[in-house]
Amino acid sequence: MFAVEQELAQLEEELSSQYGLARLKPMLALAWHLRQRDPARARTLSLDAAPLLALLPEAERRLEQARCQLIDGEAAWLDGQLDAARALADAAWEEFHRQDDSIGSADARWLRAWIEVDRGNAAASDAELAGAAHDVWRAGDRLRADVIDAAAALFAVFRNLHSANERWGKRFDPAEKGLHPAAAGWINDYLGTAAFQASDFGRAIGLLMNTFEAALATGQLRRAINVATNIGNAFTSLNAHHAALEWMQRGLDLARPTGWPMSIGLALMQTAETLRQLGQREAALELLHEALATLAPMSGSRAYAIALEYEGDLALDGGDYPAALASFARLEARGEALRQADFQSGARRGQAHALSHMNRPHDALDKAAAALALAREHGDSYNQIAALKVLAEIHARHSLPGPAPLEAPSPALHYLRQAMAVAATIDGYTVPGDLYDAVAREYASVGDYPQAYDIALRAGAARDKTHSQEATNRAVAMQVQYQTERAKTEGEHHRQLAAAEAKRAEVLQQTSATLEHLSAIGQEITTHLDAAAVFRALDRHVHGLLDATHFSIFLIDADGSSLSCAFGVEAGKALPATRYSLTDEHANSARCVRERCEILLGLNAGDDMPNLIPGTLPTLSLLFAPLLIGERVLGVMTVQSLQANAYRERERLIFRTLCAYGAIALDNAGAYLQVAATLKALSATQAQLLEKNLELEQAYKALEEVSLTDQLTGLRNRRFFLQHVDADVVMSLRGYDDPLRNGTVERENAPGKDLVFFMVDLDHFKEVNDLHGHAAGDAVLVQMQERLREVFRESDYLIRWGGEEFLVLARATHRDDAKVVAERIRQAVANRDFVLPDGTAVRKTCSIGFACFPFVPEEPRLLSWSEVVELADQGLYLVKRSGRNAWAGIYSTPETRHEGVFSRLIHHLEQALTDGEARLVSNADEVQVTAGAKPRRLVLATDKVTPR
Repeated sequence: MFAVEQELAQLEEELSSQYGLARLKPMLALAWHLRQRDPARARTLSLDAAPLLALLPEAERRLEQARCQLIDGEAAWLDGQLDAARALADAAWEEFHRQDDSIGSADARWLRAWIEVDRGNAAASDAELAGAAHDVWRAGDRLRADVIDAAAALFAVFRNLHSANERWGKRFDPAEKGLHPAAAGWINDYLGTAAFQASDFGRAIGLLMNTFEAALATGQLRRAINVATNIGNAFTSLNAHHAALEWMQRGLDLARPTGWPMSIGLALMQTAETLRQLGQREAALELLHEALATLAPMSGSRAYAIALEYEGDLALDGGDYPAALASFARLEARGEALRQADFQSGARRGQAHALSHMNRPHDALDKAAAALALAREHGDSYNQIAALKVLAEIHARHSLPGPAPLEAPSPALHYLRQAMAVAATIDGYTVPGDLYDAVAREYASVGDYPQAYDIALRAGAARDKTHSQEATNRAVAMQVQYQTERAKTEGEHHRQLAAAEAKRAEVLQQTSATLEHLSAIGQEITTHLDAAAVFRALDRHVHGLLDATHFSIFLIDADGSSLSCAFGVEAGKALPATRYSLTDEHANSARCVRERCEILLGLNAGDDMPNLIPGTLPTLSLLFAPLLIGERVLGVMTVQSLQANAYRERERLIFRTLCAYGAIALDNAGAYLQVAATLKALSATQAQLLEKNLELEQAYKALEEVSLTDQLTGLRNRRFFLQHVDADVVMSLRGYDDPLRNGTVERENAPGKDLVFFMVDLDHFKEVNDLHGHAAGDAVLVQMQERLREVFRESDYLIRWGGEEFLVLARATHRDDAKVVAERIRQAVANRDFVLPDGTAVRKTCSIGFACFPFVPEEPRLLSWSEVVELADQGLYLVKRSGRNAWAGIYSTPETRHEGVFSRLIHHLEQALTDGEARLVSNADEVQVTAGAKPRRLVLATDKVTPR
């Protein structure tokens, strides 16, 4: 539906490298995505494609021709030729519908919806959007679904904010990861417009700025123009008129070169309104007349209705009441056609103002009463207050009979008190000082001076509060204006870097798997609290991920004026001690610290290298990066290679990440040393000693936590398991009585739930290390723990038991559910590829054995948990012997206990497995073990899953 600049660049490149019929696909795609960016070129590409279209099969040719009709139709719509645009959109839709092309049908409906918007036919527009939404949901196109639904929500806001939020508020998540910029832009447009209608102008501006950038980035130029003027309008509401004019000018600058009447007219009228707010009536009137003339072909549109409202307000300001009455009467007709209450209410109030000043009080009263009724019908408190104020002004200006029943000494006071009552129902609403003034005047006019005085005091307090709110609004406007400037600068910078970022994105995509691996590495590095251990870990991973003949770490000395080599290895040998002054102009490491930025050097063989450390190799690629903690620099890391151009973007990203982890780890190690030194030197009061002991205890707790965690996968390790399993065993047995423990009560009838021990082992894991290296094996293990986390609950223990073997203790799990869980594990591993750091995808399987606790054989004792783990391990090896990629569960049943086989279970299974005589039997419920030539039935294994 929409494309970003990077995709257009790829289409341009593809088009330039193709010949003959192969050019058709990129040519048509480029024409489609240039339809607003460059309509003339889009039309040219569409015409150039005609000879190639004739070579396609008829059905395909007709579909592509329909797509070209949509391109022409959009150009006609933008030019204000609405009838021609509708005819082209209809013809395209007929073809898409005939061939059941849901995406094409949705795109045709989308264009027809906007044509009807410009005609002012809101009902037809809503129907087209609903049909388009049905088409795209049927086709499963998420981008189009988000865009079309957000547009429908946007239109709903103009009709009724509350019902729109009820209907659409939970549909969208603008922070969702992976959301297309076009979808994010439309969602922010809906949310920003809703915030604007709720008078939350600061939030509205921020959301609409995101919409503006997204519209430009995805080729939606008309949307960008509209949103720029809306941002200006929001700044106007915050009394930040200079910022408003800047955004209006930005919209005009985008609109005028296009020649599109709707866009130009919208920008002109919004600029005129801002000038009116600044008191520049003549300039505002000139721009508004130009806007109305430009929008005349789309006189049914919402934009034209807004222009009429601005025209009426301008006439009221100038005292031209007949002209104001005419403008508001036309606005009322447009509001009825558009079914938009804001226009209807504003038009009736405007007419009431004009009629009152034209000495037609009864007509004015009717219009004001109609505005009040409409506001009450829609539950619009703000418009109720405005209508009640107009009614009060009419009664104050003219001698008219009051309403029945009259609830105040005068009709004007009657309506003003109603306005005050409505205002009291609005949370956070500050009654304006002019409303209090009007009430005070009316009390004074009826002789109630004490009440008038009291209200006058409240008017003063309201003004103070309002002025404070205005100051807040100005502060918000200043902040948003600053953000605008920053966004503008960054936007220009980003556009300049677009081509470079496209290539960078390709590199980043290739390294995504490496980044996942780096995350696990970072967990390992940052757990060390000893600098020497950090150095060793960094050295191991640098050499595992990069071509690094030379690796060294320089740290800033205590005096802060020099760098010393804290760790250095080249070609497997330690480097000599080296020290540089931070002012040394020839030392790259010192320069890296001074400039706090990455330095990449590429040398040629034979180049003069005055900075070469004596005894070191003449490397050709040198990469330096600072070790930064916030604004502090700890030192420098450098890798160097004998190969030219060894460090491209991917390698630099990896090195940058390792530097970040290294800086954190070294800073932690330094802090830990300082804590230890402080503790040794303590000779203060007992309170100080207690405080420092607490710090040391926390440090020890952190070390203990590290000792209980597997540093590669982040899972708990065997030590953690051994510390906690006994407590879970006690909890599992709580509530079971002594007869069960003596084997006299059936376990299946006992209360509570079991502990299930799962032993999981990756099949043929050694092949990964042998074929792809240990870094690949580490990546597989990291992804393996992610899949286990998908299957199990947070309350279960996931343990890295050793190597590629994992132990899971599923707590409070019924034994009947164990086989279901085992099958989920098998599928989670077997049904998805593992992605290696170089991007290679490999498919692995796993074997699973499980046993349940409590385990009650026939003799009067429970097996211990360690014996049950051993049973699960035997089940695992049973699966390994039987072809892998399966599971086996071993647990007691009443039948097996009565047969008296479990007392010999472990012994026989171990011997049978050692002799190679134990096999799982497919589709059977028992394990067969042979002892010599005579088979014996040893143990029942319920529900063996058929091996894959």
